[in-house]
Amino acid sequence: MQTRTLGNSGLKVSAIGLGCMGMTSAYGPPANRQAMVALLRTAVDRGVTFFDTAEAYGPFANEELVGEALAPVRNRVVIATKFGFDIDLKTGERRGGVNSRPEHIKAVAEAALKRLRTDRIDLFYQHRVDPAVPMEDVAGAVRELIAAGKVKHFGLSEAGAGSIRRAHAVQPVAAVQSEHSLWWRGAESEVLPTLEELGIGFVCFSPLGAGFLTGKIDEHTTFESTDFRNAVPRFAPDALKANMALVELVRSVATRKDATPAQIALAWLLAQRPWIVPIPGTTRLHRLDENLGALAVELTAGDLQEINEAASKISLQGARLPESVLKMTGL
Repeated sequence: MQTRTLGNSGLKVSAIGLGCMGMTSAYGPPANRQAMVALLRTAVDRGVTFFDTAEAYGPFANEELVGEALAPVRNRVVIATKFGFDIDLKTGERRGGVNSRPEHIKAVAEAALKRLRTDRIDLFYQHRVDPAVPMEDVAGAVRELIAAGKVKHFGLSEAGAGSIRRAHAVQPVAAVQSEHSLWWRGAESEVLPTLEELGIGFVCFSPLGAGFLTGKIDEHTTFESTDFRNAVPRFAPDALKANMALVELVRSVATRKDATPAQIALAWLLAQRPWIVPIPGTTRLHRLDENLGALAVELTAGDLQEINEAASKISLQGARLPESVLKMTGL
């Protein structure tokens, strides 16, 4: 397995990680727990060392799943989890909005350690910026957790360049996690240059556009009633139909490279910067193997230029998230 280091942090992870959210939430009913335990352990056997979870995925169920699966191999893996939503730590009730008060951050860390069956969190992200709490206070709280040995590295999710700078000035940020793919490139204008300047790694969630870039979704696709994509503007039938031009571009390159569209989408991301790590999620072993196969796909400078030039001529339709959710991001 190829490895990458997240910026200047020294945190080394597999070049492709595994996003675990969909195993318990967001894409319909939770998958079979024991099947997911088996999948997570198989991922480790395949060389994956970087696993992404959060208290909000469930809530709590995803951390519990990851904790059960990875406890036997804890010293071989890097586990990233998150704080920042206003969730009752006893009942799991979502109270709406965000909560990054320092005392809440520390309480979330203690609860996560128990669910993950571990004595340290390798990478602790703020899930969303909290406008009511100064970023300096957030970074200070995580700095105290790091000093206590309960957290190893600090991260931010969906944060803008200004928030990243403020946090990094108090406690070095190891990685920023945001959506990034050929379908959504919003981080390119300000965030990626900031990360490069400061020596911070970039972790890409939804690197396959929530499944769209696999080529398995079109305007006729229907989703489970509890699948979040039902509420996402870019998954509306008209938007999907218009955006198929991007899938056709990826598919054409895949055919030439004897690869799949998903592998081309991931290989494109890997070729952008040596400190970028995508974390595609899946609940299926053959998809895990397909995604890891992207590491064997070589895109030349000519390939990348072709993809970028062709993609720049495609007018993509639909917002990447509902408006209410977009307001909680810094992008």
